[in-house]
Amino acid sequence: MGSKNKLKRFRENETFKNVIQPTRSEVLKGFYLKGKWNSFFKNDNPIILELGCGKGEYTIALARKNPNINYIGIDIKGARFWRGAKTALEENLTNVCFLRTQIELIDLLFAENEVSEIWITFPDPQIKYKRTKHRLTNSDFLKKYHTILKPEGVVHLKTDSEFMHGYTLGLLHGEGHEIIYAHHNIYKNYVSPAEVTSTQTFYESQYLETGKPITYIKFRLQY
Repeated sequence: MGSKNKLKRFRENETFKNVIQPTRSEVLKGFYLKGKWNSFFKNDNPIILELGCGKGEYTIALARKNPNINYIGIDIKGARFWRGAKTALEENLTNVCFLRTQIELIDLLFAENEVSEIWITFPDPQIKYKRTKHRLTNSDFLKKYHTILKPEGVVHLKTDSEFMHGYTLGLLHGEGHEIIYAHHNIYKNYVSPAEVTSTQTFYESQYLETGKPITYIKFRLQY
């Protein structure tokens, strides 16, 4: 993507009513929507997050299917989720918005028990050991998710990385969390949940065409 195109998208994001872009300082001082996200959506429907949402394909697909649930796509790269934000406006999807921020700040953006579910779709597995702190399912991130999730809230991890799948499963077992469902190749398993097989991103469909397995874990955090 050229720099001119990026700048154009950044400018458009600033005009989109479904895009929220707080500065790091604003988040650290006390984010104005923390604990008040239902006032943004103007309803009391459940809130579901997609972390590292990219172009927002998954967020948009879920929002279309479930109009009585509010979806928030989160990514630091606004030029990417511009596409999802624009699509939501074009389709008048009022149950979806996009938040440009660092995921490490998530517990400062949402209050305790404010979120019903979290989706982590095709994250960077950060394979090198020194990158462990950036893996979205490491212990520190799991604690943050637990803080903002409702008591019965769940986390979904969908990835093409066997490494990320195995790392997360091992961590969940080791820390005593509840694994609701796990499979290393969901499209080869006839009992895979429809919620995870009925929605595909552009890159996911490409992975499937080449025969690359897609893994999935659904879990509940226990502390």
